[in-house]
Amino acid sequence: MQQPQETMLLKGNEAIALAAIRCGCDGFFGYPITPQSEILETLCKEKPWETTGMTVLQAESELASINMVYAGGATGKKVMTSSSSPGVALMQEGITYMAGAEIPGVIVNVQRGGPGLGTIQPSQADYFQSTRGGGNGDYEVIVLAPSSVQEMADFIGLAFELAFRYRNPALILSDGVIGQMMEKVVLPPQQPRLTEAEIAQRYPWAATGRSKNRGSNYFTSLELHPEAQEKHNLHLQEKYARIRKNEVRYEEYQCEDATYLIVAFGSAARMAQKAIEDLRKKGIRAGMLRPITLWPFPSERIAQLSTQVKGILCTEINAGQMVQDIRLAVEGRTPVFHYGRLGGMVPTPDEIENALTEMIDNFSNENHE
Repeated sequence: MQQPQETMLLKGNEAIALAAIRCGCDGFFGYPITPQSEILETLCKEKPWETTGMTVLQAESELASINMVYAGGATGKKVMTSSSSPGVALMQEGITYMAGAEIPGVIVNVQRGGPGLGTIQPSQADYFQSTRGGGNGDYEVIVLAPSSVQEMADFIGLAFELAFRYRNPALILSDGVIGQMMEKVVLPPQQPRLTEAEIAQRYPWAATGRSKNRGSNYFTSLELHPEAQEKHNLHLQEKYARIRKNEVRYEEYQCEDATYLIVAFGSAARMAQKAIEDLRKKGIRAGMLRPITLWPFPSERIAQLSTQVKGILCTEINAGQMVQDIRLAVEGRTPVFHYGRLGGMVPTPDEIENALTEMIDNFSNENHE
């Protein structure tokens, strides 16, 4: 019998925590930092160790947190951590170790403005850190970008699914707007945690002790022989190619007849959608593509839309990071412009509308000349 859905009014950070419990998460290891501290606080308030057996631990640092995720993921457990921009920067070594050793795990980044300690206000300036990889080596992290509190809850289950399907770290790249805002959320039904026997059967690679046929499993990202390291890297690249082929996700809004395209993710996409509604009332056929996976990036769909529209406006809460991926996808077929706010300032729908109108005016002036 299917369990009834539970609907609550929650902050984005609270939705992350409650969804983690309901998704059968085995362990959370984190460290408080604004604007994501409510994730750890909500877990402590809920005390899931008394109901589901989930471990919740405030680690001594972000470095300790990610290494606990490394260890837990290596045993086939569904484990995760969360932080904000400076804290995730400290985790980069552990994330690349996980990617190299093919260990699944989930990282949540509720972004704040930088660089450095910066501000506690919202930002999207960790796009490069997430999609380019802040650690060393040739590796990729699956990156999901929620734009609502509902997606904060939904993406926990999806992130774990993708992380284990591909034995790879998965990162939910949120921001301070989505983390702190409150919306109605439908939470997933409670799932049981896997038993040790189920983990051993489902994940034969996991370090669950001595296997009857295989001996002990162990994990490392160290390989001293260059030929073997190259072979492992080629294996990783083949895996990343499969992810690019199968896991691209995006949402389109009024793109069918669009003459101009806005590309935005996360909270910036919410502002852009309102701007499009106002532009449509003025007779300007604007549409939006919202990348849901920032990696793999929806390059092919953006390239297709670029042949339909006269221009593309990328809106971000940063100085211009995703815009570079858009320009690579478009390959010069269509002009690409950027509008962003920095240091924790969030662009308003009016500002985005004005930026698109200015882009159109530039086209008109060029044609007139």
